[in-house]
Amino acid sequence: MGFNSYSYKVGVLKYNGGGDWYSNPTSMTNLITFCSKELNMNIHPNYDVVDVSSSELFRYPFIHMTGHGNVVFSDVETENLRTYLIGGGFLHIDDNYGMDPYIRPEMKKVFPELDFIELPFSHPIYHQNTNFDTGLPKIHEHDGQPARGFGLIYEARLVCFYTFESDLGDGWEDYEVHKDSRQIRRLALKMGGNILQYALMN
Repeated sequence: MGFNSYSYKVGVLKYNGGGDWYSNPTSMTNLITFCSKELNMNIHPNYDVVDVSSSELFRYPFIHMTGHGNVVFSDVETENLRTYLIGGGFLHIDDNYGMDPYIRPEMKKVFPELDFIELPFSHPIYHQNTNFDTGLPKIHEHDGQPARGFGLIYEARLVCFYTFESDLGDGWEDYEVHKDSRQIRRLALKMGGNILQYALMN
């Protein structure tokens, strides 16, 4: 991969449409630190910001995407993201509350032949280093709905994991941002670790 002694480097997806792709600025750094120190994952400590249309996308085995609002993929971006995912890439989308009505139709453009399906709690993504026998942890309440994990499965491979009503990324942020308890933050980081472990090994 060309990242010195590190096996992987991960990216955050920059997209158009006005949504705040840059929200949760401390989350990925904290998740990477957690994965490196507690799970012995050999990830570069710095993540990169990657545009949906960029050829640089293909350098990263794992891409994280978040935001509260609008998302728009152009035809070029749609094709690039599809090629990346079919070719072995993995996209984690974390709804930061308000993203759902925008991201679903855009991902339908990427994979018109696929629908998001809710993953059973027995899915391996919930059973990597930590077992989450009841699925995603609930980090922030918002509408009080249960946290749900959806997937896009292409030719028997999970290429996109979409975490909804969970707010994992908020739980990865510095304590001062949301003042979540240590227990809640560790649950979020452990689930994030599961996602990264699964993505990098499948």
